[in-house]
Amino acid sequence: MIRKGNRLIRLFCIALFVSASATASAAEWAMRTGDQPFEAAELAAFLASQEVRFYDGGRSEYGPDDAYAYVYSSEDRAEGKFRIMDDGSVCIAFDNGFSRCDLYVRSGDRVLLIDEKGDRFPLR
Repeated sequence: MIRKGNRLIRLFCIALFVSASATASAAEWAMRTGDQPFEAAELAAFLASQEVRFYDGGRSEYGPDDAYAYVYSSEDRAEGKFRIMDDGSVCIAFDNGFSRCDLYVRSGDRVLLIDEKGDRFPLR
């Protein structure tokens, strides 16, 4: 009986986690009216065609074999691997163990990066 109860608790926890994950992924991007996210294939072509530069002097480099580097204005580098997700977001697993996901959107005639907190960073 205890084993059956543990199994039910385990199944409930898994269902709760899956439900929370689905809710978070659907609502995690703080887009504004007029924001148009890239589709996954379109984003792959966009990232392969240029270095992504930001107004703070930093840049994102997307390389072959899913290599990624964020280069700070000081030229210090944070390296890792990137993956383009089905919703058009880019998730990065840094070599130091940190990870994050970002969403690139078109907004009018600009391209912006939206991070998971909802902060918006226009590209140069």
